[in-house]
Amino acid sequence: MLNILEITRRSLEGKPCLEKDYDLRIFAPRVQELVKEYDVTYDPNIVISSDDGLADSVFKAAFDLIVEIGVFNKDTERVISFTEKEVRDSINTSFDHALLGEGMEQRTLLPRKPESKEKPWIFAGAGGVTVSSENVFMKLVQNYAELIPIANAITTPCLANVGDMSIRAKSPLEIEGSIRTVVLGREALRRAGRPGLPIMNAIGTAESAIALASGLHPDFGLRKTDGYMIAQLAELKTDFDLLNRAALLQSLNVPIAGIHGPIYGGFAGGAEGTAITSTAFHIMAIMTLGASWTLCFPIHLKYTSSSTPELIWVASQYLQAVSRNTQVPALYYNYTAAGPCTEMVLYEFAAEFIGGISSGGSIETGGVARGKYTDYLTPIEPMFASEVAYASAGITRDDANEIVKRIIPRFADRVGDPPRGKTFQECCDPVTGRPSKECYEIYERVKQEVADLGVRFLY
Repeated sequence: MLNILEITRRSLEGKPCLEKDYDLRIFAPRVQELVKEYDVTYDPNIVISSDDGLADSVFKAAFDLIVEIGVFNKDTERVISFTEKEVRDSINTSFDHALLGEGMEQRTLLPRKPESKEKPWIFAGAGGVTVSSENVFMKLVQNYAELIPIANAITTPCLANVGDMSIRAKSPLEIEGSIRTVVLGREALRRAGRPGLPIMNAIGTAESAIALASGLHPDFGLRKTDGYMIAQLAELKTDFDLLNRAALLQSLNVPIAGIHGPIYGGFAGGAEGTAITSTAFHIMAIMTLGASWTLCFPIHLKYTSSSTPELIWVASQYLQAVSRNTQVPALYYNYTAAGPCTEMVLYEFAAEFIGGISSGGSIETGGVARGKYTDYLTPIEPMFASEVAYASAGITRDDANEIVKRIIPRFADRVGDPPRGKTFQECCDPVTGRPSKECYEIYERVKQEVADLGVRFLY
């Protein structure tokens, strides 16, 4: 990989370019040209493809895209460029694992291949969705750890408030909220009897580099074996605040993840361009951040969710492309359209994660109800998603395609107008945080339906 100072040099000395020109004259047309050059085609009748040649074509197109157009720095309005040799060498010498967690909970995050029987990494929890109080935060995290024994790591919620004040980015409120996030998360895991579990979204409340830094002091509980994620901006962009995070985390010698959310229906175009862009982001994370793992969440411009058939295909193609052609572990994160305590949200998780695991990925359980609404989350959704993902290891892509095609009709026509579901307060016991009987009944019913389609749950 190139070190962060060299990335900074190229940010300052690279070719000048206006952002609108990068978007409209460089990125968007080149993506569509590469779709045609490599004959990348989405077939609506095949949601999970088993065509290795197609996966490799997606990767080759993504490789060419990075080499030809580089990465745009929004702060300097310059392009960070790479040679073909630099990209190839960085991919071939990149990290192939991340050691996370402590004590009895320490595990190694490893890459997977399509149709692998190796169990996926289960990164379970809130997906950074906002909660209204510290009490809700604590109950959720404790129950994630207690109810999901196969969880390898936890993703915490974000706090919306400090006391009676709403958190505002780049203010002292963000600093205090970030510190509280760390302290609360670590204490909740201790209460659950799993203090060694890594918190892989580190400080979900931190939106700025300074807020991230504020929570890194060992007195607050974050450790080098937790996970640290750095966002990459749509499409193929970065800025100095994000690179500041990389400089800080590289100096601490901790595992870094590049996370990215390509936009279906935006500058990347349709399914084919979004698959290529998702894959290019994976390469970008290796080049600019020194990532030891990546996480992708392609999202629909209109629906702000990821469970449409086109995006299930995008996620599958991205995971197949990077798992076949790089050694950096790749995770998939989703946004459901429906909310908690509904059958639809569980169908969405099942379809997306059966596809993702069979395609060579691991998972972070996603944002429920598009991740938009405060307190719209319970322990049931990540518990179900984790169990589906774990049970999907070893399913062939052809079988996954048939199963997913049978699940999609159960929710696809409602993605545009989904049920919002119920809040944590409506679904869970206020003292224990345990889900209600209604939530469990829905969970058991949908789990049996998925099992009847051929998914063999371990428990």
